[in-house]
Amino acid sequence: MARGRFISLEGIDGAGKSTQHAWLVDYLRAQGHTVVATREPGGTPLGETLRALLLAEPMHLETEALLMFAARREHLAQVIEPALARGDWVVCDRFVDASFAYQGGGRGLSWRRLEALANWVVGDLQPDLTLIFDAPVAIAQQRLHAATPRPDRFEQEQSAFFERVRAAYLRIASENPQRVRLIDATQTPDNINKLLENIIASN
Repeated sequence: MARGRFISLEGIDGAGKSTQHAWLVDYLRAQGHTVVATREPGGTPLGETLRALLLAEPMHLETEALLMFAARREHLAQVIEPALARGDWVVCDRFVDASFAYQGGGRGLSWRRLEALANWVVGDLQPDLTLIFDAPVAIAQQRLHAATPRPDRFEQEQSAFFERVRAAYLRIASENPQRVRLIDATQTPDNINKLLENIIASN
């Protein structure tokens, strides 16, 4: 059986990534694909428990990174790898790039340490396609504040943090042109949907 397809969606909080994740899952299912919709951190019972801790509890930077990768290892073993082996499509709201953007760019953890964790936990597995939804921080924060009455620990960060996260995502996009498509998230949802349709059709 042919391996399934793996798509990850990335972007700073408020860029509209999660909305497009839901749309993309529905679109692919309408095209006749079997789709596993999942997210990070999370995706498994243990991962969701770790997610609750990560989004609420203050912790050391390295503890945060290690818990992210612990949740990811479980996610890979229990959800992503079996789905791909079955030939399913996996559409994941955040994956390894988020650790480089948030713990690396935002928090300042060295990329060398993150690369070591990624090599250990993920190995050679990469998404076939990564969609990074990019928007200026001011616009993303305006959207976030309008839609999130109880922001989590990450969503409460200051603008400078998200500027660093955004810069890290732009670096990832520039260094991985074969895998990553950068999406202007300031467009209307309809325009973004049409763009995603074209990207999927060409990949």
